Amino acid sequence: MFSRRQFFQGLGGLGALGVSTAAYGFGEPVLQLRVVRYHLTPPKWPADLQLKVAVVADLHACDPWMSLERIHAIVERTNALDADIIVMLGDYVAGHRHVTRFIPANEWAPVLATLKAPLGVHAILGNHDYWEDKTVQREGRGTVNARRALEDAGIPVYENDAKRLSKDGHPFWLAGLGDQLAYLPARHFRPVRRIGVDDLGATLKKVTDDAPVILLAHEPDVAARVPSRVAVQLSGHTHGGQVRLLGWSPVAPSGQKLTYGHLRMNCDIIVSGGLGCSIMPFRLGVPPEIGLVTLGRSGPTLS
Repeated sequence: MFSRRQFFQGLGGLGALGVSTAAYGFGEPVLQLRVVRYHLTPPKWPADLQLKVAVVADLHACDPWMSLERIHAIVERTNALDADIIVMLGDYVAGHRHVTRFIPANEWAPVLATLKAPLGVHAILGNHDYWEDKTVQREGRGTVNARRALEDAGIPVYENDAKRLSKDGHPFWLAGLGDQLAYLPARHFRPVRRIGVDDLGATLKKVTDDAPVILLAHEPDVAARVPSRVAVQLSGHTHGGQVRLLGWSPVAPSGQKLTYGHLRMNCDIIVSGGLGCSIMPFRLGVPPEIGLVTLGRSGPTLS
């Protein structure tokens, strides 16, 4: 039997644990940054073609959680990985209102332009890049501010498009899917016929030979429709659930299976935990991360 004193001591301990956990969770988006490494040889990828892909996802630029200084630090850390190619998976725009300043696209895009890799830096857009552009939402069409800023900074943006690249004489394709949740069907916005601007079929039709394909898709949800012709799909959007305990996330916008990490369906899929936050500036159990995906030459699945 617990005494009254023991009961209140226990309550105090739980309260202290809750406060410390909350403090850690709110500090994690700012104070932590890790590199998560994957080593894959997908069936559709030549084993003798080694390609290192750095993955940057879900920045959600804003003060104080994802300041320009922090973006500079992420750029420096990414450049230091010596990747062959850098891909950015969308959601550059802030995804919540708990900020001291929304950082304009013409400020964060030039910082991202300092990313460097031999095969270039390539980008797709995310749902927040569309959702926070009120003009595009109201009119139901148009080019979002994030895309204009990235292209003005010299970074190509892929929307249902593909480009043939090569390394050491080995060709491969980089395909970028349009966002699957681009338009909000809210009352105060002009009605739209469909929410997404994605066209997987049209995107893959632009692949004109049998070289392996890397597909960039902000939301991982498309995975069930991606054919085995694709070697690997790289996605973000989920933030790993933002809270992840023992491999489980209470919030799983794309379902638990597609919340975080490496899995196989028709192709190999990697879902990045990303860097920023949406809804609330809080992470627990899934620190902000840069991904480094090495394709070719067999190795461990995750290190």
